[in-house]
Amino acid sequence: MTDSIMSKAATMEIPINSNGDTGTLPEDDSLEQDLQQVMVSGPNLNETSIVSGGYGGTAEGIIATSSIKGSNMHHSSSSSSMTAEETTRGVAVEKLETMRKWGLNTYKCTKQMISERFGRGSRTVDLELEAQIEVLRDTKRKYESVLRLARALTNHFYNMVQTQHALGDTFADLSQKSPELRDEFGYNAETQKLLCKNGETLLGAINFFVSSINTLVNKTMEDTLMTIKMYENARLEFDAYRSDLEELSMGPRDAVTMARIDAAQQQYQVHKEKYERLRSDVTIKLKFLEENKVKVMHKQLLLFHNAISAYFAGNQQQLEQTLKQFNIKLRPPGADKPSWLEEQ
Repeated sequence: MTDSIMSKAATMEIPINSNGDTGTLPEDDSLEQDLQQVMVSGPNLNETSIVSGGYGGTAEGIIATSSIKGSNMHHSSSSSSMTAEETTRGVAVEKLETMRKWGLNTYKCTKQMISERFGRGSRTVDLELEAQIEVLRDTKRKYESVLRLARALTNHFYNMVQTQHALGDTFADLSQKSPELRDEFGYNAETQKLLCKNGETLLGAINFFVSSINTLVNKTMEDTLMTIKMYENARLEFDAYRSDLEELSMGPRDAVTMARIDAAQQQYQVHKEKYERLRSDVTIKLKFLEENKVKVMHKQLLLFHNAISAYFAGNQQQLEQTLKQFNIKLRPPGADKPSWLEEQ
């Protein structure tokens, strides 16, 4: 609007009368009003137009910048929304594919398990490895029984030691209050205190025995059994895909079936490698477990025997020597909880 007005003003002829004054033009009032409107209001950038052609051109070449701005913003918003939608769709498709594979694998394994249970399907068996696994499970059950009984012995013996301690304190108190029986109460008080001291030493040995058996049973053996469980699952998957491949191989050999046979062959090979890898891991772990079990139990059984024998023989020196031999340190009375300095 400003350009058109200024262009119009610049191209107008200004007539001069005989006195040298400018004549009054019929368009002066409208021109002055237009200029005042431009000076007061100024151009609105949101409504600025891009003009194609010169003054007096047609309106077809005029494009409002507000419409361009709105178009760009709409295009950017549409692009971002499409990108977010594509990302969401990709994640959903990936999850659906994972669920599909999981469902198919579960179906095949369940089918194989039922077939084996009812004697209709074949299973891969490693007789030597299966025998070793069964021996391990039986050994774990027996060691758990030993652990349970050893804990019961610890609890009973702890109660006995506490009773002996209380009885010794009572005898000592009566020795002070009964002059006529002072010596008799005194002897018994000393005996109970000695038994209590030896009992605490024996408790230290039994607790060490229980702790070592617990580590062997609930950590070392359990870790091996977890690997065995993974091996058994891999064996089931391997047999399931093997049976699937055998069924497909016995069918017709058209193009669709051949494609399915190739896919089944690939899955069979993947699960075969997984099965063989886990079988090797189980074999190695069973070997190391047996070596570790023999070494640990040799030490613990020797400790248990020497400590029990020395205690019931009344040999305090041998009992203390047994604990030193196996590097067992007893906590002093009242040291069940570490001090604040030790916790730092």
